[in-house]
Amino acid sequence: MRNLFRLLGGGFERRLGARSTAAQWAVLLGLSVGFAAALEALRLPAALLLGPMLAAILLAAAETRARVSGLPFFAAQAVIGAMIARGLPVSILADLRKDWLLFAVVILLVVTISTSLGWLLARWQVLPGTTAIWGASPGGASAMVLMSDAYGADMRLVAFMQYLRVVFVATLASVVAALWTAGAGGAPAVDWFPPVDWPAFAETLAVIAGGAMLAQRLRIPAGALLGPMAFAVVLQGAGLLTIELPPWLLAVSYALIGWTIGLRFTRKILAHAARAMPLLVAAVLVLIALCGGLAFMLVTLVGVDPLTAYLATSPGGMDSVAIIAATSNVNVPFVMAMQACRLIVVLAVSPALTRFLAGRIKAIQAERSAQPTPSALSEP
Repeated sequence: MRNLFRLLGGGFERRLGARSTAAQWAVLLGLSVGFAAALEALRLPAALLLGPMLAAILLAAAETRARVSGLPFFAAQAVIGAMIARGLPVSILADLRKDWLLFAVVILLVVTISTSLGWLLARWQVLPGTTAIWGASPGGASAMVLMSDAYGADMRLVAFMQYLRVVFVATLASVVAALWTAGAGGAPAVDWFPPVDWPAFAETLAVIAGGAMLAQRLRIPAGALLGPMAFAVVLQGAGLLTIELPPWLLAVSYALIGWTIGLRFTRKILAHAARAMPLLVAAVLVLIALCGGLAFMLVTLVGVDPLTAYLATSPGGMDSVAIIAATSNVNVPFVMAMQACRLIVVLAVSPALTRFLAGRIKAIQAERSAQPTPSALSEP
């Protein structure tokens, strides 16, 4: 990290620390825009979150005083909850009813593979506590990061692992899509300030605020995310709500979450992440390969076309898969139904499953520490 500061101008850390908090925020905003634009130019998904997060990590390592307060972070989580709900339309139920057994088997296998990798990383102490299990969870990356924080995992390392996987999976999926069919692999241009349906937008904000506050009052873990998501899914399914989320609002929410995560990093955490990088990359590649094997099973046993099968079983974020699927010649409803159902299953079972596995890991470690050492056994 020191070498990076030297590359940026030698006295970057010292000059940044001498500036006011407002000036540090200006630097953070400028770096965030630059990183996000660069990642968007590379057509990487989640660029609007990854760019601000990378900028915040850089400033956190320089010991900046900039911080995101609790209320903006709370509001950003609620907006992301509504965004997830928007991706779960009632039309998905038709595909689920038709192929429920196939969906159940594939989702169970993906969750089992991911959880097993997380278990191994936790048991080998690559990442501390339940962090490895949350980091390996195949739900939406932003949802897993936010829920992990509510359940006591290290959100910083969970984010590091989740978005490392998102970059690998989305890049490979884009390459596969581009090779499979011409014209795929990139997201269409975004109109950041399109016309807004103001009544629907007001209703959406009311649902977001009401769901988040009710979940907080009921002390539901990750309630800022799950409360609005649950409310919006039910109302949207009943035809009582059209979820209106302007792109600029999503961009601000992603930036707030990216800054919150990034600014929590410390040099010690960054050093730990660097040491764990080889094993984390290996785990991501193994996960991609095994999910690719599931896609091959769908092709050979069920007759699903290869690109549809690959995107449906891909362990990347649902939003990145949606972008790739929308610009490819695939069965989009099947892909999104598989991704959405897996997200729902992971959101439902991850807390209990993580607690169970964490207990097993602690029991194994306690058993090992209680065993006498060879020197103790040799004493008279």
